[in-house]
Amino acid sequence: MGCRDVHAATVLSFLCGIASVACLFAGTLLPNWRKLRLITFNRNGKNLTVYTGLWVKCARYDGSSDCLMYDTTWYSSVDQLDLRVLQFALPLSMLIAMGALLLCLIGMCNTAFRSSVPNIKLAKCLVNSAGCHLVAGLLFFLAGTVSLSPSIWVIFYNIHLNKKFEPVFSFDYAVYVTIASAGGLFMTSLILFIWYCTCKSLPSPFWQPLYSHPPSMHTYSQPYSARPRLSAIEIDIPVVSHTT
Repeated sequence: MGCRDVHAATVLSFLCGIASVACLFAGTLLPNWRKLRLITFNRNGKNLTVYTGLWVKCARYDGSSDCLMYDTTWYSSVDQLDLRVLQFALPLSMLIAMGALLLCLIGMCNTAFRSSVPNIKLAKCLVNSAGCHLVAGLLFFLAGTVSLSPSIWVIFYNIHLNKKFEPVFSFDYAVYVTIASAGGLFMTSLILFIWYCTCKSLPSPFWQPLYSHPPSMHTYSQPYSARPRLSAIEIDIPVVSHTT
């Protein structure tokens, strides 16, 4: 594995992270978190389905694609606890994941444009490329946890609503989209952890997440000649031997 270069694992994790954040964004905006199906026994009437999202609510007749009622102020009057928690959890998860993507990008740029010998001027820099990827993996894992937990809670909360009222509630495909995006965030975190554990045997300061101490000057300076240079003039002293 080319640990000192931009490897396919880091690029794959970056692309996987982008796809996961995009799915998470879509799941946050979708108005298909919960369905309330109202069935009429009137032969001349039509069944009504109410689609509840995190921000809007839409009511449709069966066989119609237009909303009979479209409530754009639903986000301020949500009366269901699981959806209210998701209103805070999913945007927070996206912010954490975008921070992780930024760290991944910084780490790849640092790997691609650094020299083979550490720069003395950057000795005070605490975080190197490996540190960026390691922290990014932790942030991806945190973002997945923040988005997955309340999404699974929606499933169990539907069971609670059906027991409390009538069995007319069901969760919709936005739950699957968000759970899949959380799985993508966990996969991204796993790729970065495996990549780091494979490459962490490289010597410091090339691969340690934090510089343990500032690199000293003599470590990276070119070796000087062992011969002393006292003068540019060399003097040959003849040696006279006496024979008896």
